Amino acid sequence: MASLNVGNLGEYLREQRRSAQLSLRQLADAAGVSNPYLSQIERGLRKPSAEVLQQVAKALRISAETLYVRAGILDAERDRDEVETRAVILADPTLNERQKQVLLQIYESFRKENGFEIAPADETGHGTDAPETQDIPDAQPPQDTAVRGPRRADGSDAGPQQTAS
Repeated sequence: MASLNVGNLGEYLREQRRSAQLSLRQLADAAGVSNPYLSQIERGLRKPSAEVLQQVAKALRISAETLYVRAGILDAERDRDEVETRAVILADPTLNERQKQVLLQIYESFRKENGFEIAPADETGHGTDAPETQDIPDAQPPQDTAVRGPRRADGSDAGPQQTAS
């Protein structure tokens, strides 16, 4: 009954739970899932949803993406660059949390614009309670002035001949 990577996921979850010095019951309570269901996941009998994996990852304080890969939800090779990019952004000590979330939202919007599917923020473990970019006045994506040129105060494009002062 176990599918592709479920056994591997269960073993990994058990190791992480033990490293965190949590009992099965404590982790189940912290993740908001039943004790028997979590036990079945650890034994490789059940394949949890992305939502359950996110809750478990949050309770264990580990990356939800790692669990998604182990569960076969994310393709490790195809999605590795995206996960690494997100990890680098989130680990940057020079950015505050608001800036990190805005940068991730901009990154996701560019990926979507280029035709790449992105998981909703609540499935990635990132940005679940982050403000929308539109709600932050200074959170506009940077304009590519090398391509578009500078903007006038009214928002229209200024031609190259109009930029010299």
